[in-house]
Parts: sequence; structure tokens; C-alpha cells
Amino acid sequence: MPCPTDRHYADTHEWHKLDGDIVTLGISKFAADELTDITYVEMREPGTEIEAGDPVGEVESVKATSEVYAAVSGVIAEVNELLADDPGLVNRDAFDNGWLCKIKVADATALDGLMDGAAYDARHPA
Repeated sequence: MPCPTDRHYADTHEWHKLDGDIVTLGISKFAADELTDITYVEMREPGTEIEAGDPVGEVESVKATSEVYAAVSGVIAEVNELLADDPGLVNRDAFDNGWLCKIKVADATALDGLMDGAAYDARHPA
């Protein structure tokens, strides 16, 4: 299944979807599949200021713990509360209901340096 084309992808497997001044952040289906069964998700608290490249949280699985990085600077506006009780939602629906956090950004131009869906798919074929 190809990656959605309405977002930007980082080398570290995060996707960033811009809507106005909010960037929704998640991990790719490829990353979720590589981690296998995700057992815990912890994101930084809403209101936390972050700089591009900062870790915004961690995703733990039976296989590994991976930090999640944001490619944009801003303030964490919201975290996906559904993941507290159902972290496996990231495995089942990485590109939609399994999003991790939302970041309010002042300048989204950092996204221009990321890959589009086709470029990400070319690096990580299904």
C-alpha cells in the first residue's frame, strides 16, 4: 500500500501532515511494521515547546523502543489520547487514527525539505 500523498516523510520514518498552522505527526506503516506489536506510546505534554529535530516522544514495542522526532518547531497542541489504552492502533492504522501528536507551527517551511510519499515508498518498498 503506497504512502498517502498528502503529507511529508522524514528519513526517521515520521510523517507530517499540514492543515493550516497544525502539523499532525505520526509514524509510517513501514516503521510500525518494523517495530511489530506496539505496546506503549508516550508523547510530550501539550503546551511543550519543541524545536525541529527534537524528540517529541517514544514508541515502544515488543521488539524495540524508538524515539519520535518532529521536523518542525512549534508547540505540542494535542496528543492522541486513544493510544494510552490502545497503542496497537498505530500498527493497525498508522496513517489515520494512529497519529501521535499535533503541533502548532509558526513556520511550516521545514516540511519542504522532507520526502513526498513517492520518494518515501521508493526507499521503503512494501
